Amino acid sequence: MAITFQKRQKEMKRLEKQREKAERRAQKKIEKRAEKEAGVEPAEIPMEPEPQE
Repeated sequence: MAITFQKRQKEMKRLEKQREKAERRAQKKIEKRAEKEAGVEPAEIPMEPEPQE
């Protein structure tokens, strides 16, 4: 059974996206571990009230 060129491209793109996502997860995990070791809590953005007119 022959696989069309488009199907191969689609599969390669899917695999590449999967690899990139795994890399992002690994990087985030490393960053969290480094912050924890440094004793720094993850940055939290305080909610500011909207200015009223």
